[in-house]
Amino acid sequence: MSQRYNDPPPLRDQLCYAIYTAGIALQRAYKPLLDELGLTYPQYLVLNVLWAQDQQTVVSIADQLGLDSSILTPLLKRLEGAGLVQRARNLSNERQVLVTLTDQGQALQHKAGCLSNTLLAVSAQTPQQLAALNHDVRHLRDEIYLQIGGWDAPA
Repeated sequence: MSQRYNDPPPLRDQLCYAIYTAGIALQRAYKPLLDELGLTYPQYLVLNVLWAQDQQTVVSIADQLGLDSSILTPLLKRLEGAGLVQRARNLSNERQVLVTLTDQGQALQHKAGCLSNTLLAVSAQTPQQLAALNHDVRHLRDEIYLQIGGWDAPA
């Protein structure tokens, strides 16, 4: 059967599908380790933002992850329930909620370092190849957002 002009190419030939399914594969590879840490992948991402800079507003965390702050609130409630973060109103601006790592949340950073080793082990790539791929995918993402708007990627 021949492909017509406006028909999409087969999924295997679509970059968006390759990136989407690669993300799913990464999350599946990380899942056993995240389960040991008691985290979901989105919770791991939030903690990474806080490990880079503690005590941030919900809006700041959401911006760095490219999410709406309303999506982040239930995630933060679960992290707080697990004793990994604390949420409190900003005393200088009560409309803002500040999120701070607890001692337990900070200690988890050292245990989570094993995820990088997992990616190296399951990808059959060198650290240099993965760094180049990371650069290329970030560049693609940033160029797309430059054209469509909607997100200022973190530096």
